[in-house]
Amino acid sequence: MLRRALFALLLAAWPLAAQAGDVAKLDILGFSKDGGVFAFEEFGVQDGSGFPYANRFYIDTATDKFVAKTPVRVRLDDENSSLENARNKASMDAQGVTSLTDEELRANAGHTVAANPVTELSADPFKVKVNPRPVFPAVDQALTVQLEEIEVPASDTCQNIGKIKGFRLTLVEDKADAKAELLHEDTSVPTSRGCPQGYSIGAVQTYYPENGKPVIAVMIAVRGMGFEGPDYRWLAVTKRR
Repeated sequence: MLRRALFALLLAAWPLAAQAGDVAKLDILGFSKDGGVFAFEEFGVQDGSGFPYANRFYIDTATDKFVAKTPVRVRLDDENSSLENARNKASMDAQGVTSLTDEELRANAGHTVAANPVTELSADPFKVKVNPRPVFPAVDQALTVQLEEIEVPASDTCQNIGKIKGFRLTLVEDKADAKAELLHEDTSVPTSRGCPQGYSIGAVQTYYPENGKPVIAVMIAVRGMGFEGPDYRWLAVTKRR
């Protein structure tokens, strides 16, 4: 009787445990040798369809705009396809539109100076203060990155699902009379971002090329409404300093 009761409880709870949103994993690929391009990949399995996907983003750090012919987006519309196949295809497709190789990017990965996954409940999702290089005693001014969610108009495809959010991102050096530098501010959101309902700072990556200005890339986790729960995707804001 006890075994049957336990089995019934597990069976009743199974649908709730099985349903979950799609949290894309993040792979920071790195920078071009001169720091002119920053690249990262997000990948996972869509909730609802079960289709594996992999998206690669290549960003011009001087303009904070996508490199021509990117992002590269792959979704294999077969739930029996593997995530590895989707990632391999995204990598191969990217080689067809950019001269950057993964070897160059990873050789110039830089430093992950902050990391707050979406599962982290104790960290501040909207503010981080970092030493921009793993050098001690520090030789650089500490940097504070602050994110603020702002309400923006909903597009036609995002009506009646709650408030649609954009964000404002600022950077300030830890020194007297330093003023916050605006890195990004939304007035609307692009359709490629879907219907975002929240944001958090996920990581901060820095790179100091041998010859050239240092670069910072702030990884932002974007929360939207998925088929089975909240979905998380990634975007980056870059700045040559």
